Amino acid sequence: MSSIFIVIFGLVGFSFGWFVYSKFIAQKIYQLDPDYVTPAHRINDGIDYVPTNRYVLWGAHFTAVAGAAPIVGPAIAVYWGWVPALLWVTFGSIFFAGVHDMGALWASNRHGAKSIGALSSDVIGKRASALFMVIIFLLLVLVNAMFATIIATDMVIFPSSVFPAWAAIPVAICIGILIRKNYNLLLISVIGVAILYFTIYVGSVMPLELPGDVLGLGANGTWIILLFVYAGIASMLPVWLLLQPRDYINGAQLVLGLFILYSAVFIALPNVSAPAFNPNLGADTPPIWPILFVTIACGALSGFHGIVASGTSSKQLSNEKDARFVGYLGALGEGSLALITIVAVTGSLYAANSADWGALYSGFYDGPGQKGFIDGGAILISTGWGIPIAFAQTMLAVMVVLFAGTTMDAGLRLQRYIIQEWGSIYNIAPLKNNIISTLVAIAACLMLAFGVSAGGYPGDGGALIWPVFGGTNQILASMTLLLIAVYLMRLGRSPKYVLAPMIFIFAMAFWASCWYIVDHYQKAQWALVVIEVLVMITSIMVMLEALGVISKIRSGEIAVESADAAKTGEL
Repeated sequence: MSSIFIVIFGLVGFSFGWFVYSKFIAQKIYQLDPDYVTPAHRINDGIDYVPTNRYVLWGAHFTAVAGAAPIVGPAIAVYWGWVPALLWVTFGSIFFAGVHDMGALWASNRHGAKSIGALSSDVIGKRASALFMVIIFLLLVLVNAMFATIIATDMVIFPSSVFPAWAAIPVAICIGILIRKNYNLLLISVIGVAILYFTIYVGSVMPLELPGDVLGLGANGTWIILLFVYAGIASMLPVWLLLQPRDYINGAQLVLGLFILYSAVFIALPNVSAPAFNPNLGADTPPIWPILFVTIACGALSGFHGIVASGTSSKQLSNEKDARFVGYLGALGEGSLALITIVAVTGSLYAANSADWGALYSGFYDGPGQKGFIDGGAILISTGWGIPIAFAQTMLAVMVVLFAGTTMDAGLRLQRYIIQEWGSIYNIAPLKNNIISTLVAIAACLMLAFGVSAGGYPGDGGALIWPVFGGTNQILASMTLLLIAVYLMRLGRSPKYVLAPMIFIFAMAFWASCWYIVDHYQKAQWALVVIEVLVMITSIMVMLEALGVISKIRSGEIAVESADAAKTGEL
């Protein structure tokens, strides 16, 4: 079968999601109001609260949430077969991720652009807020530690990505300054993307490697340290100076990269080499139910998106109606990345470099991961467009590195927010300080990055962290959907379009977490067991708190808010 059918199925589904379903949710359920004065305008401090052009904000939001996850997850999950991965990516993006991301952005916007953790205090209660913040903090530690190991691995495997990845930083700063001075956005975007692609060419002909074992941790460990030094500094800079323009220009680069990849499919016409349902699963393969739904998180549904939507994006939302464009379309953009990943790693062009596809995917834990996307995508681009394969590999490796890097920027900033909130709640003065709170966040991430090891080299535990990230991520997504549903009920609106995906994903994530707790216990991976148990306990407690509020709403103890109250976002 031709890979074109996979592409058409996914894109038709995404088109329905954007033109039909998202419009219904935005108008009838969330009732986005263009006249509502957003926190970005009310506060506008020039640092975190900055009214932002919706195209710039979409790029910033998209690349902050995308990271490497919509590449790694599908590249692993296709081992079960390409059909389950395709169905979850397509329907998950339409009915789960888009509703979740737009809803988190809208609900936060209506409450002073508070983070999901702080927002839960208003909607559910203070105890729920404290529990929410624990889950969010643990997820951010997992995300930052895992992505640091992924970036480090890619920089070692693909040294051609090093120069363009770091060159993107000064390019982003220049773009941020020019946007701030109201220069033509289209012209800035074209020039910025052109410079990025020139650095990719330079990297492809001039690969860079670390000069020896600099810190005594090997190349991977050294890159992890350097990445956290950068991310720590970046997380304390004003959003308009680095985070926002870096995310935006990366988003523009991704759009171009996706165009090249998708058009290459129609030019090269590759067949699908992988089985629709794999009948030859290895003995150590986890069950597809429920593990599929936590293996592919970003690209179908991700709780991390709610953290970004409420933590940074809501503070930059210029008009409430932009929540649909930024949130829902951002989710579809990530779904399109997951979709093309499925094509890249299952296509006949990729498998042609080996005896067969099964040799590339000899086991669930032995697949190529994001390297499969880079290698398979590069072969697809080279075959379709005639681009030198070294340049295509560098382009895709840089794509993975830059996305994961922008996620680390946002993730550390969000960790700092939580630590500072804890400092305020518990009156711990040092934790309120930007530098100290950032150092605490980095220390927690480094402890996990180097504390969980596969036994090869320092910082090789990314693959072990992935399942814990997936389960925690989806549990948080279900909690965020529950929070949105309670808020809708308090406004007298129907929560069923939010509750249905919430119930499904909570069941899958909780089931998967139980399975992995047993697996990690048997392997004596105690740090992962502790994190999983803690997340499960806190999620159950949040659920009970929410059910208590729902009961009071249904009994009339909590009155349904009036239309005027809904307009102000006050409860």
